[in-house]
Amino acid sequence: MRIAIIGTGYVGLVSGVCLSDFGHDVVCIDKAAEKIAQLNRGEVPIFEPGLDDLIHKNVAAGRLRFTTDIAEPVANADVVFLAVGTPSRKSDGHADLTYVFAAAREVAAAVRGFTVIVTKSTVPVGTGDQLERIIREANPDADVAVVSNPEFLREGAAIDDFMAPDRVVVGMNDDRARSIMAEVYGALDPVRHPVLFTSRRTAELTKYAANAFLALKLAYINEIADLCEQVGANVQDVSRGMGLDSRIGLKFLNAGPGYGGSCFPKDTLALVKTAQDHNSPIRLIETIVGINETRKRAMARKVERPSVANCAARRSASSA
Repeated sequence: MRIAIIGTGYVGLVSGVCLSDFGHDVVCIDKAAEKIAQLNRGEVPIFEPGLDDLIHKNVAAGRLRFTTDIAEPVANADVVFLAVGTPSRKSDGHADLTYVFAAAREVAAAVRGFTVIVTKSTVPVGTGDQLERIIREANPDADVAVVSNPEFLREGAAIDDFMAPDRVVVGMNDDRARSIMAEVYGALDPVRHPVLFTSRRTAELTKYAANAFLALKLAYINEIADLCEQVGANVQDVSRGMGLDSRIGLKFLNAGPGYGGSCFPKDTLALVKTAQDHNSPIRLIETIVGINETRKRAMARKVERPSVANCAARRSASSA
């Protein structure tokens, strides 16, 4: 299978490298010339355990290459993955789809023959519909199927998450894409690593629903941690006592300073905004976002308190 990946950020680079290790012919494309030059020198711009070895292995095997040119790889591709950033808009918290739409227009101009265009970026429900309209406007003759295939990668464990996923979610409204996407993930054991085929909007929402639920677990255990401090209980033991229940699980039950990273803050906020726009607010997630902000401020105050106390003690000692 010939695959083009638009974007060599965290998701795009990991996805492209892993797909090449599945045996596909993969070209990773990025406008950042220095990043592409770096990759072509064998230097990896992000830290992810094992990624550099996989890059060297698949480049040497002729299955993986890097370029700034979009036209030739897209024209030859059976599948094009869009893996560009979707940061939160500062104005209202919605996901900023500027880069996704710009990439779609460039891809539309370059496609030749039937091509599956896959959104790997995290995008709100209905983005696939917008992409179809953009592609038709940019190239009315383009024969494409737009698919949603959200990523579920953890930093530090991304290769394992891609190569041995709990599940792969593929959403489409065009049945022609099903067999192609099945071949893309054909290297996976379908029993241990099932591919779930859904409608496109279902796949788009599944990503947000999953991340928001994990954020909910983190926010919940942080509130339990506050209660533990007040009543003299051990939050780590509470977490273990809860997590050993197979219905709950131990993952994402570690108390801390609040959830952060590149995904949970923007994804929970985007889900809240999407739900509000469709007059179906998710009060639980709205509350979780608020709890997390409170938690982060509270942890910052805890860090500051000893410093304030130490300064006061030094002032007192010096005056004495």
